[in-house]
Formats: sequence, C-alpha cells, structure tokens
Amino acid sequence: MFRKRNLLLVESLRRFDSTALRSRIPSKPTLFCTTVQPPAGLSWEVSSQSILKKKLETALKAHRVDDAWDVFKDFKRLYGLPDSATMNRFVTVLAYSSDSIWLSKAADLTRLALKQNSPLLSCDVLTKLSLSLARAQMAESSCNILRTILERGHVLASDVLSLVVMHLVKTEVGTCLASSYLVQVCDVTKPDTALFNLVLASCVRFGFSLRGQELIELMAKVHVVADASSIVIMSCVFEMNGMRDELRKLKEHLVGHVPPQHLRHYRHLFDNLLSLEFKFDDVASAARLVLDLCKSKDLVSGQNLGFDSFFLPVGSHHIKSGLKIRVTPKLLQRDSSLGVDTEARFVSYENSKLGITNKTLAKLVYGYKRHGNLPELSKLLVSVGGSKLCAEVIDACVSMGWLEAAHDILDDTDSAGHTMELDTYRKVLFGYYKSNMFRNAEVLLKQMAKAGLITDPPNEIMVLPETECKNAELRARLAEEIKAGEQMKVPNMLYELNSSLHYFCKAKMQGDAVTTYRKIQKMKIFPPTLQSFWIIIDMYSSLGKYREITVVWGDIKRNMASRDLEVTQDLLEKLVVNFLRGGYFERVMEVISYMKEKGMYNDLTMYKNEYLKLHKNLYRNLRASDAVTEAQAQRFEHVKAFRKFVGIV
Repeated sequence: MFRKRNLLLVESLRRFDSTALRSRIPSKPTLFCTTVQPPAGLSWEVSSQSILKKKLETALKAHRVDDAWDVFKDFKRLYGLPDSATMNRFVTVLAYSSDSIWLSKAADLTRLALKQNSPLLSCDVLTKLSLSLARAQMAESSCNILRTILERGHVLASDVLSLVVMHLVKTEVGTCLASSYLVQVCDVTKPDTALFNLVLASCVRFGFSLRGQELIELMAKVHVVADASSIVIMSCVFEMNGMRDELRKLKEHLVGHVPPQHLRHYRHLFDNLLSLEFKFDDVASAARLVLDLCKSKDLVSGQNLGFDSFFLPVGSHHIKSGLKIRVTPKLLQRDSSLGVDTEARFVSYENSKLGITNKTLAKLVYGYKRHGNLPELSKLLVSVGGSKLCAEVIDACVSMGWLEAAHDILDDTDSAGHTMELDTYRKVLFGYYKSNMFRNAEVLLKQMAKAGLITDPPNEIMVLPETECKNAELRARLAEEIKAGEQMKVPNMLYELNSSLHYFCKAKMQGDAVTTYRKIQKMKIFPPTLQSFWIIIDMYSSLGKYREITVVWGDIKRNMASRDLEVTQDLLEKLVVNFLRGGYFERVMEVISYMKEKGMYNDLTMYKNEYLKLHKNLYRNLRASDAVTEAQAQRFEHVKAFRKFVGIV
C-alpha cells in the first residue's frame, strides 16, 4: 500500500515537471540552441539573453554608447551577434558619433557582421556609416563599405554617393580609392557627370594625371556627358599629360559656343593650352592664341539658347573609330565647382574680358628674343596693347640689360606708326650711356632728333634720369624665365614624340609605337616621361601582352636608377593590376614592395578582387614540397606572399 502511494507521487511529480517545463519554453524556435541543455540551464539562458538584449536596447535608445558597447561585448561573448534589427540600430548609433574611436569600432563590427552574415546589416545603415567614415577621413573603411553595397547589387542615390565621394577625395588615399570605386560603379550603372567631376578634379589636385586620363576615356565609354566643369578639368589633365592636340581640338570646338557668363570659367582652359604651347616652345602658336584671347567676343556665343553639344574625340582626332565624348559647353550646374584650386597663371579676366598676365608677357618676350624674332614680338605687342604695352616691355628690357632688343622694339613700333613718348627713348638712351655703348647712343639721339623729340642732344644727355622699371613684376618674371632657361627641362621634342606615340598606340599600330618608344628611350639628355611609359603600357594591356609590360617595367627601373625618374602611384598601380592579370606574381610583389618603401598607398581590396576574379584556385591545395622545378617553387612562394599580403586565407 505504502509502496503504491510512493509510485503515484513520483508519477505525479514527473507530470508536473514536464508540464512546468513546457510552460516555460517559448514557442519561438529561434531561442533554441543546437546542443541539448538541462531544463534549468535553458531557462537561465533565455532569461539572460532577454535581459542583455533589453539592456542593449535601453542603452542605445538613451545614446549611452559606452554602456551599449559593454553590454554588446557580453552578449556577443555568450550568444554571438544580435538580430538584424538590433545590429542595425547599434551600428547607426555608432555611425552618428563624431569620435573616430567609435567609428573605427563600428567599421570593425560591420566587417565582422558582413563576414559572418552578409544580409545582417541593411544598405541604408551601411550608407550612413560609409558617409560618417568618409567625413572622418577614414577613407579605406568607407570605400570598403561602398564596395560591399555594390557587390549586393545596389548603387547609392546620386546625391548621396556624391556626398560620400566629396569627403573621400579630400585626401590622396581617398582619391585613389574613389577613382577605383568609380570604375567598379561603371560596370553596374552609368554614374552622373557630377560624380566624375569630383573624382577628376581630385586627380588633378593630387597629380594623378594618368588616372585622370583613364577616367576621361571611361566617361566616353559609358556615355557620360561632359559639362562646363568637366571641360575645364579635362583641360587640366591634358595639360599635365602634354596632350596639346587634344586641347587644341577642344578649344576649336568651343569657339563661338562659350556663353558670356561662362567666359571667366573657361579662362582656365585657355590657360592650360597656353601653358602647353610654351612647353612645346611654340612661341608663334602661343602668340596666335594670345591674339584670340584678346578678341574675347569671337569666343563668345552670340545667343544662349539651349545646351548645344558636340562630340570630342578622346585619344586622337586622327582615329576615326576612336572614342568620342559628348560635350555640352553651356551646361554648368548651379552648385557645381570647377575643381580648379589655383588661379590661372597665363590668362587674366577683368571687366568681362580675357587678357594676359605678366608671366605670359615675359615668356613671349624671352621666347621671341631667344629665337631672334623680335619683329614678330613688336607686331604682337602693338596688336594686344598698343604703344603703352610696348613702352612697358621696352622699359623691362632696359632694366634687364637687353638694350639692343629694347631699341629694336622701339624702331618696330615707330615703323608701325605708333610713336613712343620721349620718356621711353630716354630710358634706352640712359641704358646705353650706363653700359658705355656710345655708338648706339649716338644712333638713338639722331633718331630722336629726326622725330622732333629733342632739339639740343648734348643738353638732353646731361639731364638723363635714372628711373626704376615701372612694371617691376614683368622684370621679375623675365628674371624667372632666364633662370628657368638655364635649368634642364623636358625638351619639346620629347613632347612631340609622346604625341606620336599616343597616336600609334591608340590606333593599335604596334610596330610604329615600339619604334617611337625606342627613339624616346635613346634620348640622352632627358629620360622618358611618365606619360611615355603609361602610353606604351596601356597599348600592351589592351592587347593582352603582359610579358612586354615586364620589359617596360625593366626600362622604368633603369631610368629610376640612372636618371632619377620619379614614378607616381597611379602608374605603379597600373603595373600591379597588369602583372596580376598576366600572372607575374614576382613582379607584382616587386612593385608592391617599391610602393611600400616610398610610402605609397596599396589598394589591397582592389588587388584581392582582381586576384580572385582571375586566379581564385591558383596553388590553393599545392604545397611547396609539391613543386617540381625551382621556378615553380619560386612562383608558389610569390603567390603565397601575395595572398598573405591581401588577406586571402
């Protein structure tokens, strides 16, 4: 009887335990663990998880970031990452912080979340964080998030993306990343003109002219229309790369299409073209351009109706099948920035008219004098500024000791019917006497008497004043030109050869291109420019001839060692990408090593993506001991070193 009662009691307790357990276990399966836990342990875990989650939500709601981080660490240690809603809220709160430490933690947390569970964070939250990181100049983390969003098949709205990029391109590293990202975006969609302008302008600002040229060609490929801002920035890239023909063609198309209100903006384009004419030592072409500028009305459009557009060849206008970009010179966005930080050096703008600066005048005077063609200089001076400008130049020449040049300009001006004032004659005369050039002085005195400027030469001589040059800036600029002329500079022949090389490469005329490239290499006075190497590399890359690019890399190294050639980040990055495509990993690591040595930025994410696209399974399961030859063993080590460098496990 007693035993039977005990059995009933045990059975009753067992049923109570089972009922109580079922009532305590929630119906949502997400709270279950995959491992079997005792009932008491499961109950404790559920309550602890709920409590921590509630504490985290409370701290986030009150924006107590320190408390939220402490609770999050406990939660993560016990249960892993929270659910999507909590994670999005947490990252959003961290993104709004102005503290770089919290932003860095947000970036690390996002990287972890994306690695473990890609859809855990929404694109909106990732966008907010990317913008905050860009604003804090944490460019790499910001761009990595942009790339993640792109990999999901999403592209940010144009205004939001432009805002992020605007902050990215404030630094050199950010510009490298933004330009690479822009190339990726073009594989998915067509970005707007404003985005291209932002990145192009930063390439100009940080000296990435080679990358800038690639972006201009990309604009043509994806059919992005170039506006007034684009045109000016493109002119800066052309000037930096010595592409005079392209800039001349652009100027020709603009004549008669420039709205009066945009003339001030376009002076930068004319400034860049004038700079190239001087680099090519083409004084005659520079003079013709100066005459055009001084007739600003011929450049201006008579009517401002609509946005007239035209197609401009990109690369070379001689190639009929080449790329063309659509240009709308009258379209200038209201909030648009030209992206040109510096003042124009050669072209001025005053009273709604274009003019020339003293620097331009000095280059023309020194150039014509050096070429022994002062009569043409005199004609130009008379056409541009009349007797007043001639007097200023004569005065500056006297102060420089160029007395005979001053006298020649004086004679030419008089012959053209522009009689100079007595004061100008007296300055030249004083210069002659001061330099003991008495015969020249006598000739000038006779001229002055014949012109009726003096009646008693000996008395005039006695009262000659010693006056300073009225245009002190012009005199200073002439002194600069003399000094610059004494220094070694890129010869105009090299610019001409680069232009030919560019044409041959774009036309895929490999034989002529190689001949021209070798001719450039043989120039003993000056090494090939970066543009020389870039052009030939670009041709070989388009033809898939990566082995030939290794030879060019050898040429670059020799010129760096013997001729002090300074290479830029954009050229070296182009080499890395091409060597990756060709599978030359020893060369890849060699260039990367040089970039690290010089403190240049390496875009690891771009390198990694390029590698995975082409060589994902290369030597993945191979061990060093499996190598048959020494060459294979070395290649294995280089691939291994690269994978380790970019973080491929």
